[in-house]
Amino acid sequence: MAYSPMTARSREEEHRTSTPLELFFDLCFVVAIAQAGARLVHALAEGHPGAGVVGYFFVFFGVWWAWMNFTWFASAYDCDDVPYRIATLVQIAGVLVYAAGVGEAFDENDWTVAVVGYIIMRVALTAQWLRAAAGETGAARSAALKYAAGLVICQAGWVGLLFAPDGAKRWLFLVLVAAELSVPVIAERGHRTPWHAHHIVERYGLFTIIVLGETIAASTVAVKSALDEHEALDLLLPIAGGGLLIVFAAWWIYFAVPMHEHLTSNREAIPWGYGHLLIFASGAAIGAGIEVAVEHAVGKAHISQVSASAAVTVPAAAFLFMVWLLHSRHFKRGPAQQLVLPVAALATLACTWTGAYAVLCAGLVGVVAVTVGVVLAERPAARAR
Repeated sequence: MAYSPMTARSREEEHRTSTPLELFFDLCFVVAIAQAGARLVHALAEGHPGAGVVGYFFVFFGVWWAWMNFTWFASAYDCDDVPYRIATLVQIAGVLVYAAGVGEAFDENDWTVAVVGYIIMRVALTAQWLRAAAGETGAARSAALKYAAGLVICQAGWVGLLFAPDGAKRWLFLVLVAAELSVPVIAERGHRTPWHAHHIVERYGLFTIIVLGETIAASTVAVKSALDEHEALDLLLPIAGGGLLIVFAAWWIYFAVPMHEHLTSNREAIPWGYGHLLIFASGAAIGAGIEVAVEHAVGKAHISQVSASAAVTVPAAAFLFMVWLLHSRHFKRGPAQQLVLPVAALATLACTWTGAYAVLCAGLVGVVAVTVGVVLAERPAARAR
C-alpha cells in the first residue's frame, strides 16, 4: 500500500470497524495477560495475596497502557499505509518483549526486560505522533506534539526507574503511573483528537473478549491438568461449571448497552477509558482465581477454602461493579434496574463463604443478574407494545 500523508480521520465516519492489523495487535497481548495471570495464580496458591495482587496490578497496568496508547491513536489517525503498518508491527514486537519480562518484574521486581519492551513500543508510537503533527496545524498539531513529548519524558522516567533502589521502585512506579495518565489529559486540553466513539467502544469490547477468552483458556487447562493427575471430576465439575457461567454472564452484561451513545466528549471518554483498567484486570483475574480454586480442590494450593473461593468471587464481584459504574448505569432507568449489578456484586462476594460450591454459586448469581436485567429491560418495551 502506497505512502500517504497522515491526516485525522473523521469522527462522523460511517461503518468504522476494527482493522485486521488492530485485531492482530490485540491478539499479541494474550501472551502478556497469560504471563501476568500465571504469576498471580502462583502467588495466591502459595498464600501471598498482598504481594500477588500488587505485582499483578503493576504488570497489568503495563499491558493495558500499551494497548491504550495504540488504540486511541489508531482511532484518530489510522491511515493503514506502509509506514503505519511497520510502526505498528514494531509496537507488537515491543509487546512481546514486555511479555517476556513479566516474570522478572512480578517475581523479582526487575523491570529491565519490560522497560526495553516499552522503549521499542514508545519509539514507534512517538514517531507516529510526530508524523501526525507534521500533517496537522494549529491546536491539532500542538496536541500531537504534546503526546510525543509526554511519551519521551515518561519513558525517560521508566529508564530511570531501573537505577532506583529496590525499596523505592514500587513507590516510584506509582509516580510514573500518575505521570502516564496525565499525558492525555494535558495533551487533549486545547484540542480533542478525533477518536471515533463507535470504533473505540468496539475496540474495548474486543479486548474484553480477549480477556474473557484468556480466562476460559486458563481455566480449561487447569481443569484438564487436574483431571489428568487426580481424576477428581466430582470436585472439579462445580468449579468448571460455575466458572463458565461467570464468564458467560460477564460477556452478556458487558455488551448489553450501546456505550458509543454515551461517549460524546473527553469528559465521558477519559474516565470510561481509564476505568477499564479495573474491568480488564478483574476479568483476567477471574481465570487466575478459577485456577487457584482447581488447585485447592485437588490439594495443591496451601490456602484455606475461603481464600480459594475469594480468588474467584472477589474479581468477579469487582467486574460486575465496575461494569455497572462505567457502563451500565448510564442506560438504566429506575432504582430496580440500577440495583441489579451492585446487588449481584455483593451476592457474589457472599458466595465466598459457601464452601466448595462458591464458584458455582457465583456463576448462578451471574445467571440471575442477567435474567433479572433482561426482564426489567423488556418491561418498558412490552408496555409500549
